[in-house]
Parts: sequence; C-alpha cells; structure tokens
Amino acid sequence: MRLPVCSLLLLAACSSFPLAAADKPNVVIVITDDQGYGDLSCTGNPILKTPNLDDLYAESVRLKDYHVAPTCSPTRSAFLTGHWTNRTGVWHTIMGRSMLRENEVTMGQVFKDGGYATGMFGKWHLGDNYPYRPEDRGFTEVLRHGGGGVGQTPDYWNNAYFDGSYWHNSTPVPVKGFCTDVFFDYAKRFIKQQKQAGKPFLAYIATNAPHGPMHSPPEFSQPYQEQNTNLANFYGMIANIDQNVGELRAFLDEEELTKNTIFIFTTDNGSSSGDKVFNAGMRGRKGSEYDGGHRVPLFVHWPAGGLKGGRDVEPITAYVDVLPTLIDLCNVQPPKGVKFDGTSIADLLHGKSTDWPDRILVTDSQRVKDPIKWRKSAVMTSRWRLNNGKELYDIKADPGQTANIADQHPKVVQRLTNFYDQWWAELEPTFANATAIALGHPAENPTRLTSHDWITTGSTPWNQSHIRKAMNGPRNTGFWNVKVHEAGTYEVRLRRWPIESDTAIDASLPPGKPVPGVAAYRTAVGKAIQPTIAKLSIGDASVVSKVEPGAQEVVFQLDLKAGKTKMEATFLTGDNEVYGAYYAYVEKL
Repeated sequence: MRLPVCSLLLLAACSSFPLAAADKPNVVIVITDDQGYGDLSCTGNPILKTPNLDDLYAESVRLKDYHVAPTCSPTRSAFLTGHWTNRTGVWHTIMGRSMLRENEVTMGQVFKDGGYATGMFGKWHLGDNYPYRPEDRGFTEVLRHGGGGVGQTPDYWNNAYFDGSYWHNSTPVPVKGFCTDVFFDYAKRFIKQQKQAGKPFLAYIATNAPHGPMHSPPEFSQPYQEQNTNLANFYGMIANIDQNVGELRAFLDEEELTKNTIFIFTTDNGSSSGDKVFNAGMRGRKGSEYDGGHRVPLFVHWPAGGLKGGRDVEPITAYVDVLPTLIDLCNVQPPKGVKFDGTSIADLLHGKSTDWPDRILVTDSQRVKDPIKWRKSAVMTSRWRLNNGKELYDIKADPGQTANIADQHPKVVQRLTNFYDQWWAELEPTFANATAIALGHPAENPTRLTSHDWITTGSTPWNQSHIRKAMNGPRNTGFWNVKVHEAGTYEVRLRRWPIESDTAIDASLPPGKPVPGVAAYRTAVGKAIQPTIAKLSIGDASVVSKVEPGAQEVVFQLDLKAGKTKMEATFLTGDNEVYGAYYAYVEKL
C-alpha cells in the first residue's frame, strides 16, 4: 500500500487524526476544452500570449508526459473517477455513450463525503439527466450548460456563448456575459461563501472554451486578426481563459487562500485548431491516437504542500492518476470498494520517488456505438508508444512519431500487446452495460430527453443548428435507453422544438441573433416540416396520434412497467418522411 507523501508543513495530514477544516487543503481545478499542449506561450507557442498561465507554469510542478483521452467526455469520465474511460461507459461524446455509469464514484462525491463543499462550473458532458448530472454525483453547487457545449441540443434553447441561460442546481437561470467569464464568476462566489462558512472546498471549473463554434469577445481575438477567423477566435478564447485564471489567482491571494489551495490547470485533449501553428513537435491533434491527440499540460501549484518553484515530472502519468493523488494530498477517505485504474503520483509531485516503475498506460478514441478492439489506440510507457497494435515508436528518439520500428523491437511489441490484451479482456464484458435515463424518478420529474442521446448507427442531431435544419431520415433518428423508475401512469409530450422556444411543431423559425466570431448555431434558419402522425413506443407499449396543425406538442398518456427499456419517438409526414422527436418530456403522474 502506498502511503500519502508528507511534507514537513503537512505532518498532520499523515497522522491518524483527521485534519480540521481550516487545515484541509482546498482544491481548484481549471480544465479547458480542446486546448492542446502547444496552445500556450509557456510551452513554446510563437503567436499566442498567455502571461498568467505562464506565471502559473513557472511556479508549479508540471507533468511533462501526461495523457488523457483524445476527446472530451472520455477524458472527463476518467479524470473524475480514476477509471479507464471504457470502464465508465463513456467512450463517445453523443449517442448515449457520454453518460457516466451510475456505479462510478466521482471526485465530487469523494470530496463531499470527506467534508468538502463541492462546486462544478461550466462543462459537465457526462449526462444531462438523472442519475448522471453533476448534482446527482456529489457536486453541491452547480452552474452548467447542457450537452458538450453551449448551443448543443441539450443546452438551453438559443444559447450562444454570450448571455443566455445555464442550469443552476437543476434550474435554468438567465446570465449576462461571455460564458467563460460567467463560470469563473460563479466559482469565485462559491469559494467566497465557503471561506465565510469555514469549510474546505473543491471547485471544478470546466470551460467549454476554446471548443468550437469559435466565438470570442472581440477584445481578446483582436490581437490575432492576422490569423484566419477560426484561429483568431480560438486564440481569443484562450487569452480570455488566461485572464480569468490570473484574476482567479489574484482573488485567492486577496482571500488569503492561495497558500493552502491545490491549484490545477489542465486540458481535456489535443488541440482542435492550433496544431498547424504549433504542436510542440507532436503528431496528431484532437481525436488522434498519436501524442498530439492526448498528451496535454497539467500544472499543480500548492505552496503549503511544497508544490511550487517550477519543477518537471518526467515519468508518464495519466488522467486516471488525478483522483487517487488528490485523495492522498488532501487526506480524504477513498471510496469504499473502489479499485482505481490509476495510482497516486504524490511521490512524483514531491520529487521523492527514485524507483518509479516502468508502467504501461492505454488511451484510445472509440467514438462508435460499441468499442472496437485496437481502434485508434495507444499503449504507452515513458519510452514507447504502440499505436493501433501495429506501429511502435520510440518517443524519446522520435517525438513526432515518424518512424515505425515495430519490426526492430518484437519483445517490446509483445509486452505492450500482452498488456493491452489483458486490459481489453477485463473491460470488454462491461461494454454491454448500457446507461439508461431515469423516467419518473423524484429527483427529475418530468424528464427532458433530447436527440443528443439517441442511440443510432448513423448521425444524431447533437447541436441546435441540426434541429433548425431538421436532420431526418432513418440514419438520423434513434432511440433512448430509459429506465422506468416505478410502474404507473406517465405523460409523454413529443416536440420538435423545446418548451422554452414556444414554437409549433410545423413552424419555421427565423435565424437567431449573431455573436462575435463565426456563425452561431442559432443563426441557421429553422426549417418548417409538415408531420401528420406522431408515433411513440416504450417497451411493449406503442401508440400513434395525429399531429394537429399549429400544435406545439403531441401528448400521450400510458401505463408503464418498471424497468430498463427503449423509447423511440418519431414524426411522419404525408410523404412518409421520418423525423425524430428531438425533444420529449416524460412525467410520472
């Protein structure tokens, strides 16, 4: 058993007595979206300026070979649980494969159980319905957008980075300002409240920026106008994040919280837009199995714990290590019965490990309905990368992964293959344990379902421009996995547009207002459709109704049995065109 590492300043953390609230370290995590390792001036970007993050870098312990998943939801699932993404049920970003399985214990729950106030601000992307929302998973204060980004299908209608509405503790509330500014502002309010209450806190700030669509406050994109529009706004969003990080650190100084706060900055995958400018010599970008897709920055600053001064950690580490490490550093109890896939790297952070093992780690990019062995995979050590089960790279000699030397090192290939085979064999039986959205549960009744979570082998309408353009046809419809909480009478309301739009099923919609940067999702024209029939099936119940002209919804009442099943809802036109009901509201009466 690896014991927590103690600095002389924190001997109490390793005693048999729990720390008083005032002595427990606070935790602030900033994790950005689609910002790669090279999208910082401190890592060598020749164009982008990030002075506040550069200061943090200079004062922190840095993980130099830290790996996540190549896309966002999978990274978040592993980061928050210490489990491989494929074990958690999260291997995609849509299609019901972005919901964190109910049995997983999150960082929020661990710290809540450890006496911390827990806040989550920004992007969750691990489920928008009970039991998958952050407020269901241990976070006591939540302000979040819906889905995987502002303006995606589960988000509040017509949201577009500026102003709009976000879910505050399950209730939509209007906000003013740029999304990143709002999330940091709510986090600071939360932190101040906990200081006043004398309670330690975990603040998880997960920006949707700089994920597309590319919208930035003009004052931040202006310095990069010589770049193309996408990149100017991408860099602008990062510059805005940088300013917010600087202001947050100044706020912690003013509140006299900096010394005993563990401050972590990291990102969720490789760059989506900046790789052609600077990629730190790596191959690949967001979505790639090569290092540019999943090697990202992670800085840790904690003056009271001795994590300061600008030091690098060289051995390979990963997102599954973060929760076990924080449990060690904060001396909170690990969740009972949970075996982490990662390990505490507290020894590495403190520079006290001289015999760190030559460990093997795995990451992959599935983005399919069901995982496929070896698909876009990387089996990694500090020296080696085995990609797709066939390509071997010596990352020390060839950081750009240009020369496949698998035939020169068959024993290395065999060792990494054996590890992957055992890893896959352990995880594969769990893949069939599909997540299901609860219907009729007291924690969320009615339940709001969206097409983002349709399970399909085609393409699902995951953002609001898809709804406006009326994506349709057999390959663009699907079903929801649902779990009827208890038997009873249920009302199901099928809609083309969400309730807050106040729009009829057969109506068109004018374009929404533009915002700085590229065209927002809401600027697409809302196409009129002319359905005549609505169909609904849940389990063994199947019903049909006419769609009246001008109706905003079609309402069904039916008796449902308790248990897990499938729900499918469609609109049919007189010409037999099929449209899914992009929004459905289900209430137990």
